Amino acid sequence: MQQTLSGQSVLNRPARTRRPLTIRIGSKLRPHLDQMMTPFSLIGTDPVFDSAAFGWAEMLRAHWQAIRQEALVVARNPDAVPALNTISPDHQTIAADQGWRSFFLVGYGARIQRNLDQCPVTASVLAHVPGLNSGFFSILKPGTHIPRHVGVTKGLITCHLGLVVPEGPLRMMVDDRELRWREGETLFFDDTYPHEVWNDTDGTRIVLLVQFERPLRQPGRAIAKAFLGGIRRSAFVRDAVSNLDKWEENFRKIEEIASH
Repeated sequence: MQQTLSGQSVLNRPARTRRPLTIRIGSKLRPHLDQMMTPFSLIGTDPVFDSAAFGWAEMLRAHWQAIRQEALVVARNPDAVPALNTISPDHQTIAADQGWRSFFLVGYGARIQRNLDQCPVTASVLAHVPGLNSGFFSILKPGTHIPRHVGVTKGLITCHLGLVVPEGPLRMMVDDRELRWREGETLFFDDTYPHEVWNDTDGTRIVLLVQFERPLRQPGRAIAKAFLGGIRRSAFVRDAVSNLDKWEENFRKIEEIASH
């Protein structure tokens, strides 16, 4: 495999941009499925939620300093944290540069065991999140802008736990709401509303991003699970996991070279 000590490799090329057929079909179906789920939501349908609606959020806040320490250890070695566009084929338009990097622990139900082993406190906390879909450290370098975009399904809710939040012009817009992170605090939002992020500070922002299943009554829950099941079996997820495996293989080879 092509490699250098700087961590540059064929993996630093963006993942392929053409979406698999199942994802293209799913994108067309999504608005209709979201509309079918909406009446059955147990937490309402607002763009932003009160953290008090999720009792387990206190567990995140109680362990935030230990989680932060694990994230800082990971973030010290940029070769260990790939840019999102090298891992996920579906993030090309919103992660065009190397400024948004992600250290995946769980992705659409797939466990990245090597990463989980490096972050035992975070792994333990994630294990207690009801309906966990994904969990990763989301690292946003200075000057990075994530353009306006929408998420995959209303069947999921996103939580951010602030870990490293530099002072200055750092914000996220969700629909028409401006949100700002605070270290040790959680933000919950529905990412099917248009959202956009700016880090115009001189520092790096790090959050633990947790995505979990929306609490739904039947038949909304069955619709959401069927749609999520299709995504988890799709080439979209298989490709992302495969890219993570390749990145880890490349990173291990770089470590071996550096140790000699």
